[in-house]
Amino acid sequence: MALNKKPIRGMKDILPSEMQIRDYVIGVIKDTYGKFGFTSIDTPSVESIANLTNKQGGDNEKLIYKILKRGEKLNLADAAREEDVVDSGLRYDLTVPLVRYYSNNAAQLPSPFKALQIGNVWRAEQPQKGRYRQFMQCDIDIFGEPSNLAEIELILATTTTLGRLGFKGFEVRINDRRLLKAMAAYSGFPDEVHDSVFITLDKMDKIGIEGVEEELLKNGLERETVEKYLELYRKLGQEQDGVAYLERELEGLLDTSVLEGLREIIESVRATRSCEFEMVFDPALVRGMSYYTGTIYEIAIPEFGGSCGGGGRYDRMVGKFTGNEVPACGFSIGFERIIMVLTESGFQVPDKPRKKAYLIEKGVGGQALCEIIAKAQEARKEGTQVLVARMNKNKKFQKGQLQAEGYEEFEEFYKEALKN
Repeated sequence: MALNKKPIRGMKDILPSEMQIRDYVIGVIKDTYGKFGFTSIDTPSVESIANLTNKQGGDNEKLIYKILKRGEKLNLADAAREEDVVDSGLRYDLTVPLVRYYSNNAAQLPSPFKALQIGNVWRAEQPQKGRYRQFMQCDIDIFGEPSNLAEIELILATTTTLGRLGFKGFEVRINDRRLLKAMAAYSGFPDEVHDSVFITLDKMDKIGIEGVEEELLKNGLERETVEKYLELYRKLGQEQDGVAYLERELEGLLDTSVLEGLREIIESVRATRSCEFEMVFDPALVRGMSYYTGTIYEIAIPEFGGSCGGGGRYDRMVGKFTGNEVPACGFSIGFERIIMVLTESGFQVPDKPRKKAYLIEKGVGGQALCEIIAKAQEARKEGTQVLVARMNKNKKFQKGQLQAEGYEEFEEFYKEALKN
């Protein structure tokens, strides 16, 4: 059987030119987040299937790459259900493994604990531009901080990172899950349909308010309730201060601290931001994960035309592991989409080391070869990136390939010349 030289659909090989950009971006991310007090950690790529299917991951739980039991534990003959043959899976995000990690190690960690985690995740979804089945996520999370300071720090750290990468004019859209529930209750939706309503509302930017109305009615919801719900959004579009408007309309249905918290986050970030972006209150922002309990936010970058990261507060998730709830809040940057935007824009990594190639004719060896390598070692000590390689028959083609990889200087060594 012939081997397949192409990667699995939805996954990709990364060439050196892109890898250079990825390494640079990771360096900027780690440096910036480190200055905000975040500490790097790591978790396994494989997670218990029970943790991955705990009804916290929304639609992502339908996209898990599941792993069969091994050895004697795998009994296909007597298996009646999926759980009889599956005990683990590849993580679909970094949050579930992080919460397990924190629950297991909290006694050894400071409080509050500020974590930085960068790693691949897997989702068996339909691939499209900027979306793969294997992709890298970059998360920062804060455990043990119940106040809005957590959200402010997360937003400032993430936007500072984007600013250092050259992005500007983007938006951070912000909302609160408690506000969404209050608006649904105000309109008359029963609690059991809230999640379904929010899934439809999340499509507002794609299908518009008329499309949302059509889908809600198609789902069997009462026309009067749907109209009352969407009227809130129509009037919001006419208000200069949407937070103040909802404060009046939802009086008695929502703790005033929720809207005061949104104001504090927005005003604090605006007053202390270090790059050009805008904070926007977006009452239609939902976020797909059902583990969010409070503030939620997303980054919208014009160059991409969609979301390039997001996050929110998930105060009840640690309690599912330990029985004791711990305040938790996170922000995930859209690493792959940022790389795509930078690559397509012709981004050049700044402060690249000087790159030089030593091309050695076949047959050069012994003392002459040692002298060439020693010369390369000296250049490397001075900060030059030196490639030592044998000279190909088609030297012109070889040099062209190296030039495409950023090599600007070449030194050639021939047997006859070295004899002299």
